[in-house]
Amino acid sequence: MLEHLKSGSEKLAVVGLGYVGLPLAAAFSKHFSVIGYDHDEEKIAAYRAGLDLTGEIGSQGLTESRIDYTCDEERLREASFLIVAVPPPINGDKTPNLEPLKGATRLIGRNLRRGSIVVYESTVYPGVTEDVCLPLLEESSGLCAGVDFKIGYSPERINPGDRVHRLENIVKIVSGMDAETRNDIAEVYGTVVQNIYRASSIRVAEAAKVAENAQRDINIAFMNELAMVFHRMDIHTGEVVAAMNTKWNALGFRPGLVGGHCIGVDPYYFIYQAQNLGYHSPLISMGRQVNDGMSSYVAHAVVQELVRAKVDLAVTRIYLLGMTFKENCPDIRNSRAADVYHRLAEYNLNLWAVDPHVSEESMHHEYGFDLVSLAHVRDADCVVFLVAHEEFKNLTWKQVKCMFRADGPRLLIDVKGLFSREEAEYEGFRYWSL
Repeated sequence: MLEHLKSGSEKLAVVGLGYVGLPLAAAFSKHFSVIGYDHDEEKIAAYRAGLDLTGEIGSQGLTESRIDYTCDEERLREASFLIVAVPPPINGDKTPNLEPLKGATRLIGRNLRRGSIVVYESTVYPGVTEDVCLPLLEESSGLCAGVDFKIGYSPERINPGDRVHRLENIVKIVSGMDAETRNDIAEVYGTVVQNIYRASSIRVAEAAKVAENAQRDINIAFMNELAMVFHRMDIHTGEVVAAMNTKWNALGFRPGLVGGHCIGVDPYYFIYQAQNLGYHSPLISMGRQVNDGMSSYVAHAVVQELVRAKVDLAVTRIYLLGMTFKENCPDIRNSRAADVYHRLAEYNLNLWAVDPHVSEESMHHEYGFDLVSLAHVRDADCVVFLVAHEEFKNLTWKQVKCMFRADGPRLLIDVKGLFSREEAEYEGFRYWSL
């Protein structure tokens, strides 16, 4: 397979050009002929125009890549190595929503050639690739898996906004339906990734992905629970964390809002399948419960601190800084910062949201409220830092002071611990953080 791709006699296709698919397609396009498919015509038009909606590779990266963008599914018939990078969401009841993945699978099946390899990168519970996707590929194509085509799985590990852990230097897990397929997939990915880990089976690779995100979710939930208790004890969590992290085996986790397309979603896939097998997962379920409740907890803390400052809630001015699910990226999927906005809006407070990484159009479309610029933040009674964007980290105390009205309580809510409590109080702020 690799030699055919290198020679140009065969093509590679990436289905789904979001935060995972676009960097993959761009990386592979440096070595192979790559078709980039997405059903979103506006997204394809933007990429063709050199506009990177993900912020992952930038306009220059788009310009330098040689991706053949298309919305025409029949173009997939030209490819013999296909990568599925469609993020499966969850339903309102926290159960897996596999419909986007099933739709992409049927689409590929309709256009699948004999001799092809289909690799899934979508995060799923163990068994989905072989028990759900494979039969759909066979049904849609009329071909037989293992004879006419092969499948594999390679869980995505792209971290949006992370400029250190990039596709090329992470460890990439690969697996296949048999040893030959696994080796073929490893060779292809090895052209763009330095370190390859060959998992023994597709199910092991699927399980590794949900397990690593559930582990992180539980650790953050632990820190969030500590923070809630420490507040009752009048102990500053950041000071405890700093002291705790002096131990050689400290894990370095901090409390915070947990959203996004991975950590806030993947544990529910594990919980769902565990329940299908007759096991209730109390630890992972409780971690999700704690983290899902943090938006309400932060919103309540804001109102509580305003009341303590004897502010008239009817006229108070509150600015929320950071609306993405994490720092330094435009990704607003499953944003817990947006949840904080909606929780505070229930009190009929005067709210403004700020995020330099997000377009006002996308914010309004996804969550129903508008954004203002950072320069618009003036005469505030309360400023809530929800996301640790570099633009916020680089603010001086003078700049922060200019955000507040002179005769107000100057309440600084620092969810991510951007500022020193001691310095904030020295500068005359009422300070609260997780």
